[in-house]
Amino acid sequence: MHVRLSHRFVYTYDKPIQLGPHRFCLMPRTIGFQQLISHRLRFNPEPCHQYELLAAGGDQILRARFVGNTDRFEIVSESEVITRTPPLLQLCLEDQTPRLPYPIGRLNADLLSNLQGWLPNGQHDPAAVALAQEALIGSDHQGLTFLQQLVEMIQERVNYTQRHHGPPWPAGRTLRERVGSCRDLAVLLIECCRCIGLPARFVSGYHLVEPRPQRYDLHAWAEVYLPGAGWRGFDPSGRGPVDDRYIPLASSSNPELTAAVSGTFHGPGGVTSTLEWCIEAEELSTAEA
Repeated sequence: MHVRLSHRFVYTYDKPIQLGPHRFCLMPRTIGFQQLISHRLRFNPEPCHQYELLAAGGDQILRARFVGNTDRFEIVSESEVITRTPPLLQLCLEDQTPRLPYPIGRLNADLLSNLQGWLPNGQHDPAAVALAQEALIGSDHQGLTFLQQLVEMIQERVNYTQRHHGPPWPAGRTLRERVGSCRDLAVLLIECCRCIGLPARFVSGYHLVEPRPQRYDLHAWAEVYLPGAGWRGFDPSGRGPVDDRYIPLASSSNPELTAAVSGTFHGPGGVTSTLEWCIEAEELSTAEA
């Protein structure tokens, strides 16, 4: 798929404020099954200083600082991307489908941060452990069957809903409430994978669903590391394995580090802010590629 994207944020404040340091995760990946043709970020007001950095997961992040007061902050991200559907997992793994639980000692040490639990002591949520064990039993301990079973169980037990504010819920709360946003379901899948030895991380990006909705939103899903196939995307609020209609922006073992825009502002007491956003996607013909 060849697509041109435009993502616009407009923050307005009822009193003049001073913008603090900001971090932007808005550049589509340039590796794997995605080719970045062009990318541009525009700001109003303009930053006094900005610099790019390479995050721990390999994504390109922009940091910026601002001076002066403003009552409006506009960010526009414009990108052109070509994506392709990943090869079938069955072909990548052949007879090497991992049996679960996967022994941690056989993994590259670089992956260990993607195995930690979400609880403050690093342990896994008991509710996620129970769900993973149930999916494991029904999958005959086969990696791909486990993931398919897990996605189906999550979709049966949790109703998907949109929720634009707040961090992802812990797995136990999502299962208890039986409702969750895309990021809540992603965290649930990640936690279940980690507790049986499969590294998993949180991904933020775009899902250009069909038919086209009235309005696109940012989306979240999970990536699971399968020895022999590498990092592969799974969307528990979609159809499971991701295809070429998913455009990842950032991934991390910590969901907070994938936020499209994060930063601070300083102003008088009681100042309030509002956010409006718009995501537009134009699919280009092969001739334009």
